Amino acid sequence: MRSFDLTPLYRATVGFDQIADLMDRAIASDVGQNTYPPYNIEKIDDDAWRISIAVAGFSENDFAIEVKDRSLHVTARKAEDETERNYLHRGIATRAFERRFHLADHVRVTEASHENGMLHIDLVREVPEALKPRKIAITTAGKRDANLVEAKSVN
Repeated sequence: MRSFDLTPLYRATVGFDQIADLMDRAIASDVGQNTYPPYNIEKIDDDAWRISIAVAGFSENDFAIEVKDRSLHVTARKAEDETERNYLHRGIATRAFERRFHLADHVRVTEASHENGMLHIDLVREVPEALKPRKIAITTAGKRDANLVEAKSVN
């Protein structure tokens, strides 16, 4: 087992707490990580992703998908089957699960669909206009000086 001390990172940086916390969570959750149900994370575009979770045996009504605290929570609980079944082999697991995905700033869920035993969740990053790069026009000194008002000394 590896052990990393991120204390120097906290002491030497300002405003990077989220990155250090993310590294702490990744290191802590790496041990004994639950692998059920299997999933894929696919990059669709520069600012778009799709999470696909294999959910054979579940219906749309068995899922709950919510975003809270910049985290995507996907939970599923199979409704109890009233009929008694006698399985000779049961290889399709339909046990309850919860999956969490930490989302970056400005990433939001746009759609969720259930098709052919797969739950697809589409995500997109929408950067606000105020945070997008913008081009600053350069003016000449002559034009800038014409707009200045003459300042008078108060002393």
